[in-house]
Amino acid sequence: MKKYLLSILFTIFAILLVACGGGEDNGSQETTEGNTEQETKVLTVGATTVPHAEILEEAKPLLKEKGIELKIEEFSDYPLINPALENGDLDANYFQHVPYLDNAVKENGFEIENAGAIHIEPFGIYSKEYKDLKDLPEGAKIIMSNNVAEMGRVLALLEEKGLIKLNPDVEKINATKDDIVENEKNLEIDDSVAPEMLASAYENDEGAAVIINGNYALAAGLNPAEDAVALEAGENNPYANIIAIRSEDKDKEVIKTLVEVLKSEKIKEFINTKYPGSVLPVND
Repeated sequence: MKKYLLSILFTIFAILLVACGGGEDNGSQETTEGNTEQETKVLTVGATTVPHAEILEEAKPLLKEKGIELKIEEFSDYPLINPALENGDLDANYFQHVPYLDNAVKENGFEIENAGAIHIEPFGIYSKEYKDLKDLPEGAKIIMSNNVAEMGRVLALLEEKGLIKLNPDVEKINATKDDIVENEKNLEIDDSVAPEMLASAYENDEGAAVIINGNYALAAGLNPAEDAVALEAGENNPYANIIAIRSEDKDKEVIKTLVEVLKSEKIKEFINTKYPGSVLPVND
């Protein structure tokens, strides 16, 4: 009788072991499924809010379809973004043009490079008082950014609009105020204002005209295409905003996919619809 009871007990124990084993198999399957989920690549991109982070938000579902989870880190201060990329806190950044990047690399020795141009933000000349640049009076104060990397661009804009002439022997991208060879109205060009404060200078009527970066104008609620007295030309503009990456990552597929999505027709359509004339997608 005892042997019979022991036999029954051993049988029950064996059944329980099989059941437990089945549970382990299920757990393993769940882990496998979990690993499948973990195969989704996470890409962290640093960006300024408008329009860069907004464009990245639009790209999120497109990237998700390609197995990439996009995380966006928003910054308000330009100088913090390239160091964050260099230090590995970011996988890429999206806020700057090539001249800015070149200057940052030269000054800091960053091993960062351009992975692809996405859009152009035309600089605008804004004025509370004057609706036409020809109406600017003698000695009018023109406020511009104190960002050295943007000085040549701003001076080229002033020349493009007929307000000054630059030394033809100097490459415009590298021009400084010392390269102004003609200033018929003796305009006072004030380059002491930080880029993020230009919109405030305009609102406070601190100058006859203020030249504002496209992204800061948008962030301040201005519409460059409508509110600017004059707007920088988009054709052949060397100041396209780019995706910047560490040089060691230039051949990574996840980076190539990011650029591919941001250059897609869907993103171009979004840019043209949301920022008509104020942000221009790069066509290449």
